[in-house]
Amino acid sequence: MSREPCDACEELLQDFLDRTLTNDEWAQAESHLSDCDYCRRRYRFEETLRRYVKLSAVERMPPGLMEKLQQLRGFEADGLAPR
Repeated sequence: MSREPCDACEELLQDFLDRTLTNDEWAQAESHLSDCDYCRRRYRFEETLRRYVKLSAVERMPPGLMEKLQQLRGFEADGLAPR
């Protein structure tokens, strides 16, 4: 089985998710995604990952977590393992 169509789709995937492809590239990626289960799963994974990262970036850190992280960084800088 040739991986060339999947390789081409993989090269377009990030721009497909960003919606920055030309019309021809968009049609090529969309056509391949409709026919290839493997690439469609990759697309869904990347799409879900992007949503998760975006959501994570807007959630506020619980009180005290930043202090705890700074303490842990202090241990790393001293070469000590946190307890």
